[in-house]
Amino acid sequence: MCTVTLEFNQSNALARRKLAQLLATGLFLKKDFQPEEPTPEQVEAHRELRDAALEHSRKTMASIIARYL
Repeated sequence: MCTVTLEFNQSNALARRKLAQLLATGLFLKKDFQPEEPTPEQVEAHRELRDAALEHSRKTMASIIARYL
């Protein structure tokens, strides 16, 4: 058994019909999706990446901004 995740525009009638057809075959089951909570390590890694990106942005943009001040 495997899990297939589909993302689609729910306001698109064709996409809704195609999904209904897939489910009607009986080969697929609809399962509620519950996103997992991030672990503390993932949260910390995200913060470090964010801080590094912001610092890099400050360094590279400083000279460009200074030209217009």
